[in-house]
Amino acid sequence: MGFPDLIAGFVNVLTPTHLLFALLGCVLGMLVGVLPGFGPAAAVSLLIPITFGLDATTALIMLAAILYGAAFGGTVTAVLLRIPGEASSIATTLDGYEMAKSGRGGPALVVAALASFVGGLVGVIGFVVVAPFSRFALEFGAPELFLVALLGMALITSFSGNNPAKALISVGLGLAIASVGIDSGQGIQRFTFGMPELFDGVALVAVVMGCFGLTEILIQARSAGGAGRRPLAVGKLLPTKTDLTRSAGPTMRGSVIGFFMGLLPGSPGAATSLASYAMEKKLTKRPGQFGKGAVEGVAGPESANNALALSSMIPLFTLGIPTSATVAIMASAFTINGLIPGPLLFRDNPEVAWTIIASFLVGNIILLILNVPLVRLWIAVLKIPFHYLMAMILAFMFLGVYSINGSVFDIFIMLGAGVIGYLFHLTKIPLTPLVLALILGPLLEENFQRSLSLSRGDYGVFVEGPINKALLLVFIAAVLFGMLRPVLARILSRRATANHPIKEHVS
Repeated sequence: MGFPDLIAGFVNVLTPTHLLFALLGCVLGMLVGVLPGFGPAAAVSLLIPITFGLDATTALIMLAAILYGAAFGGTVTAVLLRIPGEASSIATTLDGYEMAKSGRGGPALVVAALASFVGGLVGVIGFVVVAPFSRFALEFGAPELFLVALLGMALITSFSGNNPAKALISVGLGLAIASVGIDSGQGIQRFTFGMPELFDGVALVAVVMGCFGLTEILIQARSAGGAGRRPLAVGKLLPTKTDLTRSAGPTMRGSVIGFFMGLLPGSPGAATSLASYAMEKKLTKRPGQFGKGAVEGVAGPESANNALALSSMIPLFTLGIPTSATVAIMASAFTINGLIPGPLLFRDNPEVAWTIIASFLVGNIILLILNVPLVRLWIAVLKIPFHYLMAMILAFMFLGVYSINGSVFDIFIMLGAGVIGYLFHLTKIPLTPLVLALILGPLLEENFQRSLSLSRGDYGVFVEGPINKALLLVFIAAVLFGMLRPVLARILSRRATANHPIKEHVS
């Protein structure tokens, strides 16, 4: 397991079919990503239905390409509209928009694409280095898998915002939804109300599309989605030699920062890009140019964003633990396609795993090639009236959800999930724990029942052996961190306000 497997993955992904769907995914992702306010999570959730009918490998390659394309589409709006496509694009707006105002939007976008490619390359290399360690997880039995699922929910809950109580509400609702259907252990119907549509549980795709896609549409409709704003002119496209020279160091440093921060639960995208921005501002000999169009302020955050996007996939591939909303949606895509993310993926479907990992880099190469010729097309898309765009997306969502099972009931599930997501947005309750609990809930319950069955009801099975004890210790540490997180956040916020004037630019 390593570079030879990655090379085999490249051989698979470089087939005409896989390349075609990677290209299509990049274009569709960029198309949705340029819509103001739509980040990768919303883009992937919206476009999951178009992958039905494809084999698992092709579908996941396409969804991964949609993920990268949407991220770069958010960069386009950050530079040309000063509207970050997601929180991690906030730092890019600081200097990217200023470059566009001075007629250098093209170089800003090209530098962002180059930096993103380098960040993706660093992420893939890190994947190859870390992936072999997943073989140790193959020794896990039912008690260990239960503790891993429990740890995953504890981690994402502890790192989701500064209010653990709200995160627990989200987890509780997710587990409640996951319990709907027929109990796999005893065959008892739970919360089905006699409706056959619920015997197999709540449709995961409908919930994901509602929570992220429909919720985002409602949010954008309320704020007018940036309507009335017009993108700045791109100007010339190619960066100068000076731009490339000044971007090299920030790109490499941002890639390293993004890779290691992506391994943390919660994948703090905004914090990662701002950390890269702050580092470059400290290291540069031209601090006065930051916030006025410094190319380093674009290269560093963009490379950090893409490296983070890839490294945040590592816990999913090696342990089966999603660490962010976007990764949770990718985890649902694995489940929908009959694959179990985690160490079993490398054991049972190594060709699929390494082909998808190889596609990460291929997708970034495609984006790098498409960046220049398609920029003017995205500008044209941004000029389409907002209400027309939203109407088209809503129609696509209804058609997509209905096409999965040919069931109107799934549409109502999506609508209900959208309302829940919007209410969560208004009350500042994080959605990621809900989706994570919905995905991990069945794994948690199944392995809990299996563990007690094997041990004949002895709960001591969960503390036997060094692996179980280590997982429990990490679980306790995550819970304690979640309880102390609000205090730590207030302390760090005060220090950041005193030391870094970045927020002045963001506001």
